[in-house]
Amino acid sequence: QVQLVESGGGLVQAGDSLRLSCAASGRTLSSYAMGWFRQAPGKEREFVARIRWSGGHTSYSDSVKGRFTISRDNAKNTVSLQMNSLKPEDTAVYYCAADKSSDGLWDYWGQGTQVTVSS
Repeated sequence: QVQLVESGGGLVQAGDSLRLSCAASGRTLSSYAMGWFRQAPGKEREFVARIRWSGGHTSYSDSVKGRFTISRDNAKNTVSLQMNSLKPEDTAVYYCAADKSSDGLWDYWGQGTQVTVSS
């Protein structure tokens, strides 16, 4: 079993930066694809960013492309999301997820961390 724990959320102003981290335990995730998702109040959970096990390939939603950067440290079993130029519409609970087969099906989820961006 894999446990994912997010941290780094908080309240910031528009234009600020924030860095989210996700620590994994239970087994090494070096062969897993990792991702970040978010869910705003009253909305469905949406994809934010994804990184392959090797770290060599990343993908982003159009709404965060150019502002957010996903990275991973396989030695530390962590994945991060650097968020720059934050906007009020980025306000959401952010979730870390792991895809053990890199098949697009997310097998494990964290509990989420709140990010609130004030205007």
